[in-house]
Amino acid sequence: MALTELISNELTGELLRNLVTISRKSILCRGSADQLITYITELLPTIQEIKYSGVELPQPRQQQLHRLSEILHSGVELAHKVLNSSRWNVYKNFQLAKKMEKLENTVSKFIEGPMQTHILADVHHTRFEMAERFDRIEASNRRLEQYFVTMKMGGMGGGGWVEEAVRSMEIAEGSLGNSRVGLELGKKKVKEMLVGRNDLWVIGISGIGGSGKTTLARDVCRDEQVQFSFKERILFLTVSQSPNVEQLRARIWGFIMGNQNLNPNYVIPQWMPQFDCKTETRNLIVLDDVWSLSVLQQLVCRIPGCKFLVVSREKFQICNATYEVELLSEEDALSLFCHHAFGQKSIPVAANENLVMQVVTECGRLPLALKVIGASLRDQNEMFWEGVKTRLSQGQSIGESYQNNLIERMAISVNFLPEKIKKCFLDLCSFPEDKKIPLDILINMWVEMHDICQTEAFTMVVELSNKNLLTLVKEARAGDMYSSCFEISVTQHDILRDLALNMSNCDSICERRRLVMPKREASGLPKEWLRYKDKPFEAQIVSIHTGEMKEKDWCNLEFPKAEVLIINFSSSEYFLPPFIQSMPNLKTLIIINYSASYACLHNMSIFEKLTNLKSLWLEKVSTPELSGIVMKNLSKLCLVLCKINNSLEGKELKEADLSRIFPNLTELTLDHCDDVTDLPSSICEIHSLQNLSLTNCHNLTKLPAELGQLRSLEILRLYACPDLKSLPLSICNMIKLKYIDISQCVNLACFPNEIGKLVNLEKIDMRECSMIRSIPKSALSLKNLRLVICDEEVQDMWIDVQKAKPKEFHIQVSEQQYDLDWLKD
Repeated sequence: MALTELISNELTGELLRNLVTISRKSILCRGSADQLITYITELLPTIQEIKYSGVELPQPRQQQLHRLSEILHSGVELAHKVLNSSRWNVYKNFQLAKKMEKLENTVSKFIEGPMQTHILADVHHTRFEMAERFDRIEASNRRLEQYFVTMKMGGMGGGGWVEEAVRSMEIAEGSLGNSRVGLELGKKKVKEMLVGRNDLWVIGISGIGGSGKTTLARDVCRDEQVQFSFKERILFLTVSQSPNVEQLRARIWGFIMGNQNLNPNYVIPQWMPQFDCKTETRNLIVLDDVWSLSVLQQLVCRIPGCKFLVVSREKFQICNATYEVELLSEEDALSLFCHHAFGQKSIPVAANENLVMQVVTECGRLPLALKVIGASLRDQNEMFWEGVKTRLSQGQSIGESYQNNLIERMAISVNFLPEKIKKCFLDLCSFPEDKKIPLDILINMWVEMHDICQTEAFTMVVELSNKNLLTLVKEARAGDMYSSCFEISVTQHDILRDLALNMSNCDSICERRRLVMPKREASGLPKEWLRYKDKPFEAQIVSIHTGEMKEKDWCNLEFPKAEVLIINFSSSEYFLPPFIQSMPNLKTLIIINYSASYACLHNMSIFEKLTNLKSLWLEKVSTPELSGIVMKNLSKLCLVLCKINNSLEGKELKEADLSRIFPNLTELTLDHCDDVTDLPSSICEIHSLQNLSLTNCHNLTKLPAELGQLRSLEILRLYACPDLKSLPLSICNMIKLKYIDISQCVNLACFPNEIGKLVNLEKIDMRECSMIRSIPKSALSLKNLRLVICDEEVQDMWIDVQKAKPKEFHIQVSEQQYDLDWLKD
C-alpha cells in the first residue's frame, strides 16, 4: 500500500510538472503567436521581393527561398490556430507548442546555416562584380580622358570619340540591312514613280509623324539606280512649319541653274504645265517636312527634266502620285525594337518574351517610338521593364490622336533618364525645328548652364544619341573623316522636339525653365509673353525666333535668372532686344541669322552691360566695331559666316587692341569669314588663348609674325585657307602646341625650319597640301608626334621620322571625300 501510494504520488508529481511545463509552453506559445504573425507579415514581402527582383538566382537558392516562403505561410496559419485554441485543451495546446518549437528550430537553422552561406555568396559575388565594374569604370575613365584629348585635337583616325559615336550610329543603322526596317516595299514603289514614270513630276510621300517618311526619302536618294538616273543631281531641302520661302526658292533655282549664290529676290519663272519635259539634264528636288499647300505651291513648278519629291504628313492634291507610308508589320516592329533594345534582330533567349511583346505592342508599330523606347530599355533589368510597360499600358493606345499619344509614350522613356541628361534633352527644344545645331554651341551652353566640364557635356551628347533622342551628323566636306567637333552637328526629329517642348511647358509661362518661341513669329514676340510683361520670368534659357525686329517692336521684359539667350531671325537688319542689358546672369549668347544675306546688328552697346558673358556665337552677321567694348569674362568667341568688315580695327582705322577687349579669351573661331585677309597683331597679346581656329577663310593671306607669343596655345586650326602661303617662324615658340591643322592650305609651301622645338606636338593634319614637298630635319626632334595625316604622294617625306620612332609614330593616308549637294540643309 505504501509502495502504491509512493508510486502514485511520484506519478502525480511528474504529471503535475509536465502539466505545468505544458501550460507554460501554451501560455508562452500564445504570447509568441501575436509576435510571430507580425514578424512573418513583415518578412514575407522581403522574401517575395528577393524572389522576383529580376536578378537571376541559382536553382537551389530559388528552391530554398520558395521553401522558406511556404514555411512562413504555414507559420502564420499555426499562429492563428494557437490564438484560437482553448486554454484548457491541454493536449491540443501541447501539440501546437511542439509545432511552434519545430517551426522556430527550422527557421533558426535556415538563418544560421544556408542564410549565412547565401550572405557570404552574395558578398563574394558583389565584391567580384563591383571590382569588375570598378575596373570597367577605370578603363572607361582612361579611355574618356584619352578620347577627350584626341577629340580636342581632331583624334586618332580623326574626330575623336564624338565622331566614334557618329560612326557607331552609322554602323548600327547599316547592321539592320535595308533598314530601314519595313520600308523596302515603299522604296520600290517610290523608285518606280521617280525613275520609271516620265509623266509624273511631283511625287508625294505621306504618313503620320514618326512613321519613317524622311528615312524612306533619304534611302531613295541613296539608291544607286536613282543616283544614276539623276546623275547625282539631287537636292534635299527641309521646309518645316516656319519656312523662309524666298531662301528656299533661291536654293532650288540656283541648284537647277548651277549657281548656288543667286540673290533671294531672283524671280523664278512659272513654266507652263504642257511644256514637253525632255532634256538630258535631270534634277531631283526633295522637299521634306512640308506642312502647307500654300508654301508647296510657291516651291514647285514644272521645269524640263526636274522632278519634286514631297514628304509630308498631308496628302496634297498637287502631287501627281503619292505613296502612303504604312505602319510596320508586327514582325518588322519586333525586329526594329530588338535591334535598339538588345543589339540583335530577335528576342534573346534570356529575355522575358511575353514582357518584350507587350512593350512592342504599346509602341504602336511606329518606328520612332520603337527606337526611342527600345533604346531606353537597353541593359535594364526586368523590374525596370515592368515599370515602363505598366506606365505605357496606362496611357491611351496610339490611334487617331496618334501624335499626342506617341509623345506621352516617349515621355515615359525621358522621365526614366538621369536628371542631368533629361535636362540636356529638354534644352534641345530651344533651337529652331529642322535646323542643324552645331555641336560646339550645345557643349558651350551645357558647360555654362549645368556647371559641368566639357568631357561630361560630350558624354551627355553621346548618351542622348545612344538613346535615339538626337542624331549626330557629320558635315559632308572633303576629308570630313578627319574633322573635329566643329564639323559635327546635332539634329532632332520634330516629334522629339515637340516632346521636349511639351515637357518644358508644364509650368506656367512665368515659371518655365525654358521660355521658347516654338516657331518663327513674323509679327514679333508672342502675345502670351506680352501679357506677363509686368512680371519677372524665371527662365534660365530664352529662345527667340522672329523676322526683322526694330526698336519699337520690343518691350521691356525681365529675365533676372536667364543664363542662355538664343536669338534666331531672318532679315538683313536686326535691332537687338533692349532687355538683354537686364540679364545680369547671362553667360551664353547665340545670335544666328537664317536669311540669305548678312544682317546688320543694331543696339550693340548692350554688350558693355554683359559683364558675366562667357560664350558668344555670331552667325551670318556683319560684326560691328569692337573698340570701346571690354568683355573681361568672355572665354569663347565664335564668328561663323560673318562679315568682319573693319570690326578688328579701332577708330581712325587704327588696330583694335583685342587683348584689352578680350583679356581672358581661351577659344577664338573664325569660320567662313571671307573678308578676313589678315589678323591684327594684338591678338598675339591674348596670352590666355588656348584654341585658335581660322577655317574656310579663303582670303586670309598672312598671320601675324608675333603669333608665337601665344605660349598657351594648344590647338591651331588653319583648315581651308587657300591664300595662306607661309607660317610665321615664331610658331616654333608655341611650346604647348599639341595639334596643328593646315589641310587644304593648297599654297602653303613649307614648315618653319625649327618646327622641332614643338616638343608637345602630337598631331599634324596636312591633307591636300601638295606644295609642301619636304620637312625640316628638326622634325626628328618631335618626340611626342604620333600621327600625321597627309595625301599619298607626300607620305614619303615622313619616312625618316617613322624610322626614328617606329612604334609611336603613324602616317595616315587620307582618302578623297565627295560632297553631295542633297546632304546639305
